[in-house]
Amino acid sequence: MGMLRRMPASPLPLGPGASGSSGGDACPGALRLHAADDGFLARVRIPGGVVSVTQARALAEVAGRLGDGMLHLTSRGNVQVRGLSGECGGELAAVLGGAGLLPSAAHERVRNVVASPMSGLDGHGYVDVRDWLTGLDDALCASSVTPELSGRFLFALDDGRGDVATLRP
Repeated sequence: MGMLRRMPASPLPLGPGASGSSGGDACPGALRLHAADDGFLARVRIPGGVVSVTQARALAEVAGRLGDGMLHLTSRGNVQVRGLSGECGGELAAVLGGAGLLPSAAHERVRNVVASPMSGLDGHGYVDVRDWLTGLDDALCASSVTPELSGRFLFALDDGRGDVATLRP
């Protein structure tokens, strides 16, 4: 984690709240809602695209009760909930946190990790990256400097088959 200690601090205040643009990193998160034409949107980081049944149910619940009823998948394997009201942030955070989708409020926008989706499941990759995925997410959430990363910062874990390494940011 030495490289993380050398990164310069960001002048942006990071924390819970709704905003359309901060003048710098306007990347939305689950706690930093973004104003859109169809209401507010929340982007929930799903490291490696891995969700449990409980987490999938929580996402469906907030989409149906607070949003437009749909879950929108991003190219980075995250989930957006759209059509939110600007006042739903507390309830959204409570449901997502209860399902383990917000392990750290300060780190929720920097948990951008894509990983080979079939790693360890089909025997075709050179290495199983699932433990690396968990370790990287834990390290990101434990670091005092990673909250300063842009919400657009991306980590990629490829198991050697090239399905992630060839993606463009």
